[in-house]
Amino acid sequence: MRMTVASPAKLNLFLDITGKRNDGYHLINTVMQTVSLYDDVTVTVDTDGSEISVSCSDENIPCTNKNTAYVAAEKFFEYTGVKKVGLNIKIKKRIPSGAGMAGGSTDAAAVIFALNELLETGLNTDEMAEIGEQVGADVPFCIYGGTMNATGIGTILSPLPDMPECIIVAVKPDFSISTKEAYEKSDALGYEDIKSPNPVMDAICSGSVRDIAVNMYNKFEEIADTDEIYDIKATMKSQGAYGALMTGSGSVVFGIFDDENKAEDCKQELRDKYENIYILKPVPKGPKQINSGIFTSIFE
Repeated sequence: MRMTVASPAKLNLFLDITGKRNDGYHLINTVMQTVSLYDDVTVTVDTDGSEISVSCSDENIPCTNKNTAYVAAEKFFEYTGVKKVGLNIKIKKRIPSGAGMAGGSTDAAAVIFALNELLETGLNTDEMAEIGEQVGADVPFCIYGGTMNATGIGTILSPLPDMPECIIVAVKPDFSISTKEAYEKSDALGYEDIKSPNPVMDAICSGSVRDIAVNMYNKFEEIADTDEIYDIKATMKSQGAYGALMTGSGSVVFGIFDDENKAEDCKQELRDKYENIYILKPVPKGPKQINSGIFTSIFE
């Protein structure tokens, strides 16, 4: 039995760090959106086996038992009580790593989604999200997808209306930002000046692309305080973006447009300096089954 799942990346339209728990986990308030950049994850079941193997098209990503896809499979068996079977998990990466786009989390979500279908466990979305929470804080959102406000450590999710149609240009600079180090810097700054996501959420509810874009905010952008991030944002705005922001703990920067021609012009303007540029749109759901991928030529 085999299934290929396309699982989307996420962007943060708003992100503030509101505190830190005694157990070391940080508290956040964020608005997240899934977008049309997908990893393909193929899960093959071997009913005669019991081992889990992971392979990935990106050789820089470790395929050990620490990989989120591997951990998601283990947590699935623990949660459901289904007899463990052999699994071969193949990941075709399109979402850049070290980018703040939940690439690892969405791969984990894809595995949970695929196993629920392949092993006919009949879990609903909430139950799959419960498994995801044991893997990582972003995984429950990646299970649901769409537009959501997340609080707590990122696992208390409140659905919002679908983000209005728009065009998003996203750029991955040639560096990544350590999430661990970014949180450590946030601790040093303290948590007195807390921002509200309400202007962004109100704009989503009213369907105003412009108001979403001009009210976006990310505390991690201030923590990173990197000239290159600011330069990319300035270029996007000069090319007609309503607003631009770094996502997650970085380092991807995205700009929101309402005109495809302006978005394409922005892409071309950035092309001389950056290789990884994406033109994206909001998508309303998380993982989805696809009948065929590009694994035949890559892995078989």
